[in-house]
Amino acid sequence: MKNLNRRHFVKNTMAVAAGITIVPSTVLGKAFGHVAPSDKLNIAGVGIGGMGRNNLRNMSSENIVALCDVDWDYAGNTFNDYPDAKRYKDWRIMFDEFGKSIDAVLIATPDHSHAGITAHAMTLGKHVYTQKPLTHSVYESRLLTKLAEKYKVATQMGNQGNSGDDIRRVCEWIWAGTIGEVKEVHAWTDRPIWPQGLERPTELMKTPRTLDWDLFLGSAPERPYNSVYTPWNWRGWWDYGTGALGDMACHVLDPVFWALKLKYPSNIEASSTLINNESAPHAEIVEYTFPARENLPLVGMPEVKVTWYDGGMLPNRPEGLPEGEIMGSKDSGGGLLFVGTKGTIMTGYYGMDPTLLPYTRMDDFKEPEPIIPRIPGSEGGPWSGAHERDWIRACKESSEIRNEASANFQYSGPFNEMVVLGVLAVRLQDLKRSLLWDGENMRFTNISGSDMVHVVTSDKFSVIDGDPKFDRVYAEFNAKQMSEEMIKHNYRTGWFLPDMP
Repeated sequence: MKNLNRRHFVKNTMAVAAGITIVPSTVLGKAFGHVAPSDKLNIAGVGIGGMGRNNLRNMSSENIVALCDVDWDYAGNTFNDYPDAKRYKDWRIMFDEFGKSIDAVLIATPDHSHAGITAHAMTLGKHVYTQKPLTHSVYESRLLTKLAEKYKVATQMGNQGNSGDDIRRVCEWIWAGTIGEVKEVHAWTDRPIWPQGLERPTELMKTPRTLDWDLFLGSAPERPYNSVYTPWNWRGWWDYGTGALGDMACHVLDPVFWALKLKYPSNIEASSTLINNESAPHAEIVEYTFPARENLPLVGMPEVKVTWYDGGMLPNRPEGLPEGEIMGSKDSGGGLLFVGTKGTIMTGYYGMDPTLLPYTRMDDFKEPEPIIPRIPGSEGGPWSGAHERDWIRACKESSEIRNEASANFQYSGPFNEMVVLGVLAVRLQDLKRSLLWDGENMRFTNISGSDMVHVVTSDKFSVIDGDPKFDRVYAEFNAKQMSEEMIKHNYRTGWFLPDMP
């Protein structure tokens, strides 16, 4: 039955590629402006046991008609929230059997499966809301950006701070020249809060009855089930997640990408605690260099260095911050420092609570006139649901006149490329060089076919007769081949992406 449904799904997808778009009549109605804003969308959720449940709660003004998750135990509470929704484990079967009844899809699965579900949903004419990070690889981000443009569906990445007022204020401060030209930015997070720096477990475990492990793996290479991978802890494993950088940079670096009008970095360099080929390190520092951009009317946009810190690593304390006071957000979750030629802006993560340093500069500071439209309801903060509601609003507008949600894929696709590039730099750090990046062609220009990287595969320590014994084992990889696979993944047999438009 699975194989039969998968063949149907492939057949339908190929029909779309040939120009025969299989979409519900309600979606066609939207394309011609026939659907009133008061009409409700039919929304399907894929990956609903964790963050997906919260997203669906913020979308519950609409019809939640289908729910899909590979682990029906973990997803049980969400199933109970929407007892009338059809239930699936395989999103391909859901699209095949029930796709004509679906207008829009929420995707909140592990990182490695975002691109496949999102891409195929768009080719079927579905609007998509995809959790951050948007994708697991650079190529996948580029693909989703182009597919969204081709199929003219409403899109949104789940970086909810992007709909907030504070990120807009940060942009307006910088564009007004409040701190002069920004040449240096520092960004940090308190993540990871899940296990990282782990070796692959050898213990054999029985797969829970409610979990379809093969569907969890999806496009990733096969390996035996172990409870260390899912739920939640998948974030720390390279095959499924992107570590602390992928998890939080889509929030913390959002004001940086927007305010400084960034696109492709020219080069990138990383260092970290001990890294292995299975999971992300405990802590890392990544430095991006972006070339000069076109100047704005009130401020220049020179070359800028953006440095990322996680796992407890922090930048030097800025001048003007009182002793004993925490940098960034009051709950220590992370923050930003924009260092300009005329001053410094400090924010919490999501760009929240921006302030000039020293604080006395705020005494007579007159904020610039707002020039970026605010999202209704966003004054309630990142968890207000405004981000999801704004996407719903965009879904109901004709593509010809649509006011796109601000984290739509034309913005968040290139932004996510920046984020996952940092993951590549961390994994390639044994090259011991600053990696030169050709963004247009998605390739590193200073990695040759003869370059090799050495990555830890096992790191054991014991004390024998009072003496420490270290047993660290490395594997050697061709750096060019490794980088190319990380830029554009090789999918497991039976899984595929649509072609790049």
